[in-house]
Amino acid sequence: MIPAVPASPVAMPVHAAESLTAGGNLAHIHLQGQIYTLRITRQGKLILTK
Repeated sequence: MIPAVPASPVAMPVHAAESLTAGGNLAHIHLQGQIYTLRITRQGKLILTK
């Protein structure tokens, strides 16, 4: 469950990491011609690398 985010003047998008990784532990994210790798560790932490 995603925790509630306090209301703000501009709503910030919230994405579940499990959705980004399609239930796995890796996802590639494309930004301005670069590919980044998002990894969920065994301890449940996130690592973003280039």
